[in-house]
Amino acid sequence: MQLFAESVTWQGPFGIASAVAVFFLLGYVFGSIPTGLWLCRMLHHIDIREYGSGNIGATNVFRTVGPKTAALVLLCDMLKGMVPLYVAEHVLAGLPLAVALTALGALLGHNYSFLLRFQGGKGVATGLGLFLYMLPCSAGIGFLCWIVLVALTRYVSLGSVVGALAAAGSAWILDYPWAYAVFGTLAALFVILRHKDNLKRLANGTESKIKPGHMKK
Repeated sequence: MQLFAESVTWQGPFGIASAVAVFFLLGYVFGSIPTGLWLCRMLHHIDIREYGSGNIGATNVFRTVGPKTAALVLLCDMLKGMVPLYVAEHVLAGLPLAVALTALGALLGHNYSFLLRFQGGKGVATGLGLFLYMLPCSAGIGFLCWIVLVALTRYVSLGSVVGALAAAGSAWILDYPWAYAVFGTLAALFVILRHKDNLKRLANGTESKIKPGHMKK
């Protein structure tokens, strides 16, 4: 599915290369917003990094304070990737590669936030938002794999890795721009990299299964 026209229509004093760089940085800045950390501080007065796995993502929030805040973190993490994509799509129409680079910036920001000394999340929620915007059918395939695996095993990490691989693989089969498929592959590799410790625990049988937390405000 070709989302943008082939002809490049963007013009400006800085040229196409400068525009792409600006939107890559825009994606990175939006992706760097540590929504899990900030929401847990505002709603529960805790530093989520001091609990559970120490991660700021929705899974650790779910385990620590429960599903309501985790759902809010999930939504915000998805939106912080989708917002710069929406802007890039309308400003850089005709440049799928530029839009893909904007998405890559958002993913890198989430995983390596400059606001957290280049630490961050594991890329799943923000990646899901990016996939939903750029590769919606692939996002559906990956999410279905995640749902099935988590329901059967209660291992979020396993569902996240398999879901990311399924989404990335399907992007090459479906009719998406090649730049989007490349982004999907890179996103899946980032998910695997950020889950390397979880994969080791899965192999050793020591990975924690998902269950909601009950910390009150």
